[in-house]
Amino acid sequence: MSEQESNTTGKALCELREFMDSRILGQSRLTSRMLVALLADGHILVEGPPGLAKTRAVKTLASGVEGDFQRIQFTPDLLPADLTGTDVYRPQDSSFVFQQGPLFHHVIVADEINRAPAKVQSALLEAMEERQISVGKTTYALPELYFVMATQNPIEQEGTYPLPESQLDRFLLKVVIDYPAVESEIRIMQKVRLEALQDEQELSVPAALPVAQQVLFDARREVLDIFVADPVEQYIAQLVGASRSPKSYSSDLAGLIQYGASPRASLAFDRCSRALAWLEGRDYVSPEDVQQLAHEILRHRILLTYQAEADGLSADDVIDELLARVPVS
Repeated sequence: MSEQESNTTGKALCELREFMDSRILGQSRLTSRMLVALLADGHILVEGPPGLAKTRAVKTLASGVEGDFQRIQFTPDLLPADLTGTDVYRPQDSSFVFQQGPLFHHVIVADEINRAPAKVQSALLEAMEERQISVGKTTYALPELYFVMATQNPIEQEGTYPLPESQLDRFLLKVVIDYPAVESEIRIMQKVRLEALQDEQELSVPAALPVAQQVLFDARREVLDIFVADPVEQYIAQLVGASRSPKSYSSDLAGLIQYGASPRASLAFDRCSRALAWLEGRDYVSPEDVQQLAHEILRHRILLTYQAEADGLSADDVIDELLARVPVS
């Protein structure tokens, strides 16, 4: 890829980031991690109380890229066919025609994924992992650009079906968001009031957007070319390895982790740290990139002991300890 094409790609993603930050106030970490996951060709799980613009964030992303958007509200009575689609019988010629379900879109938000039973969750996760859907004896390919953001509400747990650890591992990142600061809350009120006064044309997407799918694919290739030095790779491997063998670093830490992160964590560090460095305009990955992403990559991949939970510790607390114990090579 020529230098001019590279500059065009970087400018397009920079404009997309600015567009998202202008529409989603007080959640810059969420918008940043969404772009990281998009560039790393992965999916994201977002956990936070209602009303924090989770759905608005993914709708904004969808409006800024070339493709279509679909929101799916997960409920206990949802069936797998409600997501994948089903064969519909045509009496005119005694044949079956496949009617596509809502998973056949480019950008999807799976709202409150933990409210649907395991079969429905598996249907979504299979589509995420395999990028295809099988109905009967036929397999249907999903779009090359395929991004899923699933959400969870940490407040209401009654009547939910928590995702097992093996399925959580399929998400590239897990982002936890909280209420905005007072200053951001004031800006949000002002923004919503201004949008209510403006007409639809004034709220349209900037002329430079949406970003073409080919530009996103070119950006993904550029991300893979970002340089990762051997000491940084070693640091990633040691950090993930410490979650599996914490006793090597501290006997106290060993009593907090029951199961460590899988090799998917190392792969996620490699892809996401490259994407984060690319978004920040660098052609190399630093240890700080790895540290910035540690919580989003590891918090859903390590299982704490009963003792840690009894002590009121969270996965983030344990990850802080891992970062403090594992030296940068």
